[in-house]
Amino acid sequence: MYLHLGNNVIVRKKSVIGIFDLDTVSWSHRTRETLKMVEQAGQVENAAEDLPRSLVVCSLGSGQRYILSQLSSGTLEKRYKQKEMEF
Repeated sequence: MYLHLGNNVIVRKKSVIGIFDLDTVSWSHRTRETLKMVEQAGQVENAAEDLPRSLVVCSLGSGQRYILSQLSSGTLEKRYKQKEMEF
């Protein structure tokens, strides 16, 4: 259903394209250039109160949404795979 990314930012699980560790993806020159480009285009949302640790890419109808989260990619992956509670 939904994935909480921190700082009151919630996205639909089915819209998540990928969850990436910022330390790992920032090694690539291409990734740094892409992040710079989408940040300049105003497509990056910061959901981190501290230093961001992960990047979540979501589909947004005609484009994509890039969200920085202070939660680790491992934590977000566990939350993503967690089944919804039944009442």
